[in-house]
Amino acid sequence: MSRHLFFILCMVCATAQAVEKSATDDAHDLAYSLGASLGERLRQDVPDLQIKALVEGLQQAYLGKPLALKDERIEQILAEHQAQLNAPSTTPQFEAALKTEQKFLIEEKNRPGVQQLSDGILLTEIKPGHGAKAGPHGKVQVLYIGRLPDGTVFDSNRQAQWFSLDSVIDGWRSALPQMPVGAKWRLVIPSSLAYGAEGAGDVIPPYTPLVFEIELLGATT
Repeated sequence: MSRHLFFILCMVCATAQAVEKSATDDAHDLAYSLGASLGERLRQDVPDLQIKALVEGLQQAYLGKPLALKDERIEQILAEHQAQLNAPSTTPQFEAALKTEQKFLIEEKNRPGVQQLSDGILLTEIKPGHGAKAGPHGKVQVLYIGRLPDGTVFDSNRQAQWFSLDSVIDGWRSALPQMPVGAKWRLVIPSSLAYGAEGAGDVIPPYTPLVFEIELLGATT
């Protein structure tokens, strides 16, 4: 091999290694930059965050592995965290509302026959059902009464209505797929799975848990 050809081959190999190293460095720097940006934001929002659990959740989700927590539980935790971030925590009115909700939920949980679902919803079976169940994105046909903690009725229907589970509050979306057709349940739904820190106009104040009596007459998947 001529000295000139050998020199050209060395130059090509060196250039290829430089391009490969540059691409590797760029990928590393991108990942590092994303991590740094996320870390800075989390340091401000959640100063006592458990880094090991954060990395575990990040790896499992990114690699498509089964998660350690159910989707409903993750949604509940994130909703509660977001509500705390958005809440004017220094306002005595909101602090009082949160304490009132916590007290109400504890009292309801201690009632006879109450079951607690994984996302914190409290369930009392009024009548069992033996029919089909709705799919997570299906529809439900229900009769229902919605009450505030003091017993005030804020919503109800006298004729059965169909609802898409994609269009209802999180508490319904979580609980109703577990309900067989023919059943009648009493559900106590925490505010984090209802209207949260914002409430709903003049009808439902912020941080108000809701009580529903629901009879499931039909369901689709």
